[in-house]
Amino acid sequence: MNPRKIVKKIIPSGLFPAIEPYGHLAEAVAFNTINKFPARGMKVIGVTGTNGKTTTCYMIHRMLIDAGYKAGLMTTVAYGAGEDIRPQIHHMTNVGVPELMKRLKWMQSQGVEWLVLETTSHALAQNRVWGVPYSIGVMTNVTHEHLDYHKTFERYRDAKVKLFKLVARNNNGVKVGIVNAEDPSAQHFISAVPRVITYGTDDGTLRASNVVPTPEGSTFTATFDDRELHLKVNIPGQFNVSNALAAAATGITVGLSDKQIEQGIAALQGVEGRMTNIEGAKGFSVIVDFAHTPDSFEKLFKDLRPVVEGKLIVLFGSAGRRDETKRAVQGKLAGEYADEVIITEEDDRDVDGYKIMDQITKGTMKSGKVQERDMFLIHDRTEAIQFAIRRAQPGDTVLLLGKGHEKTIERANGENPWDEIGTAQAAVDSLKSKSKRTPRT
Repeated sequence: MNPRKIVKKIIPSGLFPAIEPYGHLAEAVAFNTINKFPARGMKVIGVTGTNGKTTTCYMIHRMLIDAGYKAGLMTTVAYGAGEDIRPQIHHMTNVGVPELMKRLKWMQSQGVEWLVLETTSHALAQNRVWGVPYSIGVMTNVTHEHLDYHKTFERYRDAKVKLFKLVARNNNGVKVGIVNAEDPSAQHFISAVPRVITYGTDDGTLRASNVVPTPEGSTFTATFDDRELHLKVNIPGQFNVSNALAAAATGITVGLSDKQIEQGIAALQGVEGRMTNIEGAKGFSVIVDFAHTPDSFEKLFKDLRPVVEGKLIVLFGSAGRRDETKRAVQGKLAGEYADEVIITEEDDRDVDGYKIMDQITKGTMKSGKVQERDMFLIHDRTEAIQFAIRRAQPGDTVLLLGKGHEKTIERANGENPWDEIGTAQAAVDSLKSKSKRTPRT
């Protein structure tokens, strides 16, 4: 049995959350000492926030690589050094301390100068990134998420602010924070660091203007002091304009030229499971995205709804053993923006999946959706995806949310192999192989 699970059985459940961070801290101190602090010598860029962390990390990493730096990457989706990027198999963003040390030692052997490290509130609150020399901190946004663990929004926010405090304490670092000026929590992050660059479309020292959105991405101008950057983002959505601003601010902090920033951001063609288009759909679109919070839902729906010619068909679920309060909220948002909603499993773990679906349904029905008319409950995710794609007609958009890049789906029997993009592609291909389309039910 996992040692952590043994400890959880021994320590009373009410006491465990208070003790857990100290256990992780002791582990981090021990493993860093044994491994001679493998991150020392690297300049670490920590990216935190509720949404947009992974895409922002990819933009920064691509930008640094194209500028000639030996850059490492650790995100929810993948990790690696330079162009050697490997899939993240573990069902978590920040791996446990022993695995983290292993990866850092490998990166050290590869000569990594800059490490772009997606950093979660859990890892910060639990001291799992102790010993990592954060030089620059980036905040994308802070919205409703992970309250099952942090209990209050303030504790969740403050866990993320801890990254900026680590940046401020690193005397060998750049000591710069990059903050979304339009986020309500911005001042908490700004006050935690000696120097800051803020960004936004309506506010910030780095500001976007002349934004031209397209189905493939966006182009816009970003101004900072007397500098003017002409940026192209190859991932659609207004939120990716914000992510690109965060990446550009990082480039400015590192000391890259305007051309290096422009070329680096334009060089990123996409991130697996982030607005990923499925090929081969005849006359309709199928998109896979990792969105799994109310904030990411609303931003995505607001961007997509105006450009969808036909119906917007949205499929999603909600993870077991995670924040229950968001389920009805997500259901209501999906019901308001989508023409049809299909509710399915996400990662039930040991929670009754039908109970989770019912909680989502309460919100969906508040928006006027009716079961078996424009709201459907299909627990098996493969069947649900096939059903959603069969319903699509020319001009429609099918949006598959919540799993994105993940390679497993967690059920009561543990982790099972999963491939959202592959499952969607198989469903599209099966339609193409039929001579006659399946009519709507």
